[in-house]
Amino acid sequence: MNDYIKTMRKLIGKETLITVGCGAIIEDGLGRILLQKRTDYNHWGIPGGILEIGETFEETVKREVQEETNLQLNKVELFGIYSGENGFAHYSNGDKVFSVQIIFKVTDFNGKLIANNESKDLAFLHKNEIPKSLNNHQAPFILDWVNGVSQPVIK
Repeated sequence: MNDYIKTMRKLIGKETLITVGCGAIIEDGLGRILLQKRTDYNHWGIPGGILEIGETFEETVKREVQEETNLQLNKVELFGIYSGENGFAHYSNGDKVFSVQIIFKVTDFNGKLIANNESKDLAFLHKNEIPKSLNNHQAPFILDWVNGVSQPVIK
């Protein structure tokens, strides 16, 4: 949890906090998507995280992907901006958030794929291999990628 969220939680307690998340649909040369099975949830999703104060969206997604996968993103393109009911989350500790998601598509990256303590597993998967146990908040953009929805997606 970043310092901003800790500070805001001291002020508002468990009430709904608006956050901005940045994630990456990373596609390899075989047309597969990189999915991450997180240690805190037993669901698959894409790498990414929360925008820190003063960061750009691009800086956030590059930092988060490197922290979670060891990959360096060279060029990012806007895939979509997601908001609405899927942005609400109520965590087991009682915290509530509403997150707007800025999702990038990436095909230009380098580095050796290495999981950190946030990942149980990292895998490049074809569209027909997408697991059913997707993160509820990330399923819309993963399924938009699977279905080849026109970009940029604005929801």
